[in-house]
Amino acid sequence: MVSPCTRLPRPAGLPSEEEVLGRAAGENFPVAMRVLPEDIRRNLLAIYGYARFVDQLGDAYGGDRLAALSWLEAEVDAGMAESDGVHPLVARATGMVRETGADPKLLHDLIEANRRDQTVTRYATFDDLVDYCRYSANPVGRLVLATFAAASPDPARVPGLAGGPESLAQSDSICTGLQVAEHLQDVAEDAGAGRVYLPLRDLERFGVEPDSFVAGRPATSAQRALIGFQVSRARRLLEDGRPLAAGLSGWSRLAVSGFIAGGDAALDALAAANFDPLVHTPRPNPVRLAANLLHTWRYRPVAA
Repeated sequence: MVSPCTRLPRPAGLPSEEEVLGRAAGENFPVAMRVLPEDIRRNLLAIYGYARFVDQLGDAYGGDRLAALSWLEAEVDAGMAESDGVHPLVARATGMVRETGADPKLLHDLIEANRRDQTVTRYATFDDLVDYCRYSANPVGRLVLATFAAASPDPARVPGLAGGPESLAQSDSICTGLQVAEHLQDVAEDAGAGRVYLPLRDLERFGVEPDSFVAGRPATSAQRALIGFQVSRARRLLEDGRPLAAGLSGWSRLAVSGFIAGGDAALDALAAANFDPLVHTPRPNPVRLAANLLHTWRYRPVAA
């Protein structure tokens, strides 16, 4: 973590706010439903904008990405100290953290994930990939829970907002499942950038070479079997997290149900494409998304 007194020069060629926030409409899940109250919607968009900004610096920035991420880390520290001149996307995220009492380390964890992306391009096992998701995806879910807890008149009465180990584990499971679904959708794009997030042990098991994912080339039977196996894993992760939504109420339940429904719809799209994400990227069907949202909203865990 960089001292808040250490302000680094802003890198040239950063993506614009419009470019970062403009991707929200294409996400698997509703980032911030328009029916949500303004304060909650504002904080969810702050989380999304920051997370996407970090990802674009780590994935698509044309300059020195590690230097840009170090600059961003210093901006987060400055934002938490309420310094002047902080980048607007960072200022909104750190303002959300101060307002909700969330852990600022969550913002730094997202930076750490993108630092890893600069040097780590393969994951040996699924456990290794899950560990990466602890930094790349799970912080987002915990920030979302903090947003709803801060907006609730009595969060202690809602188990999912109380921040206990079980609710946090369920949030992590949802976010890891969403991340795996995104990796499956974007496997050709990631491979083109030199990254393969599918575990090497699974590639070997299914007889798939890491460099064989080529956009526009139909997936082989082995690749489709591999993708199908990973889809099953992602579904189990989302299912493990589903009780979190059932323990919520009101706006928080609607939003978390939307995240789960979006992940389910993304996996449904992969299945509908016969587990071939190479010819084109399967995207969730809006009707299917709505049906999944209704299913998740009505879900009740089976009593032990």
